[in-house]
Amino acid sequence: MELLLKLFNDMIQTTGLVHLTWGNVFLILVGIFLIYLAIVKKYEPFLLLPIGFGSIVANIPATDLLEPGGLIHFFYLGVEKVIYPPLIFLGVGAMTDFGPMIANPSLMILGAFAHIGIFIALIGAKLLGFSIFEAGAIGIIGGADGPMAIYVTQKLAPHLMAQISVAAYSYMALMPLIQPPIMRLLTTKEERQIMMKQMRPVSKTEKIAFPIVITVLIDLLLPPIAPLITMLMLGNLLKESGVVDRLAKTVSGEFMNVITILLGVSIGSTMKADTFLTIKTLEIVTLGLIAFMTGTAGGVLGAKFLNKLSGGKINPLVGSAGIASVPIAARVSHSVAIKENPYNFLIMHAMGPNLAGVFGTAIAGGIMLVLLGVH
Repeated sequence: MELLLKLFNDMIQTTGLVHLTWGNVFLILVGIFLIYLAIVKKYEPFLLLPIGFGSIVANIPATDLLEPGGLIHFFYLGVEKVIYPPLIFLGVGAMTDFGPMIANPSLMILGAFAHIGIFIALIGAKLLGFSIFEAGAIGIIGGADGPMAIYVTQKLAPHLMAQISVAAYSYMALMPLIQPPIMRLLTTKEERQIMMKQMRPVSKTEKIAFPIVITVLIDLLLPPIAPLITMLMLGNLLKESGVVDRLAKTVSGEFMNVITILLGVSIGSTMKADTFLTIKTLEIVTLGLIAFMTGTAGGVLGAKFLNKLSGGKINPLVGSAGIASVPIAARVSHSVAIKENPYNFLIMHAMGPNLAGVFGTAIAGGIMLVLLGVH
């Protein structure tokens, strides 16, 4: 009997149960909750499901999956070496029609209004005692652009990658919860029912010239973000050229899906209890939420201002789409509008500010890197 007990005890010692902490249990439950939101509530399942699963796996002791040489450790190299963000941008470019932004360039300014959250979070982080490099990385959460947040954080404060990447992607996925109450609070029912006039058609020549011109301009002016903009515009050129459909479909389909899986699991795997459950994490997550809320408010208020200048022709709901998360923010603007008026299809109008937000976040991140001397 003693021999059996000894063998049982020895067996237990080799399992992860011995090293399981309450912190591990809590973050495993958090991972399960994220998966619940993805499957049951359908809140951006392509983001939340792999992130939630990564959180679960990261908090199961003794698997060695995250140790050097482990499977997920190799996945994470794509984050560490800043490989995934440009590849995600390549896929996004191949899926994106920049026509709404080209057709109505005046709404691009809403991308600037909606990025006030970046500076609010940056200032807040500095007041809490973070270094200027850390504050810059935290501020970029307000841009609601996951790949850009990873890119800038790896350049400025790689030790905060777990907190910033999780905050950025989680809030992006939860936009349908975060944004609508703010949008309704800051607008009247009449404003939410405004139907915007149809946009002018954009020629094929304009759509082909756009990625070339943007690549030249931004790569010249902001070299630190050249990898992201170059890949975004290459993907878009593949789509708009019309001569390489097979390549465009590959990077926007299977290729994008694979990178999304690897990136999502990698981000979730950073939620290890021993490094994630800290006061610093709470501060960063709080600042990220404030950045998202103030960015949404800034975009809506900016659109209200433009609406007055236009004589009531702009629905202020499109302002919230100035946050860079494409096309999540545009879909939220559309869903709020459609509840007020079932014939008000705002999605294409909201895509203009939404796409402008991508460039706004990239420019903000590029300026930070240039001013801080990081390349």
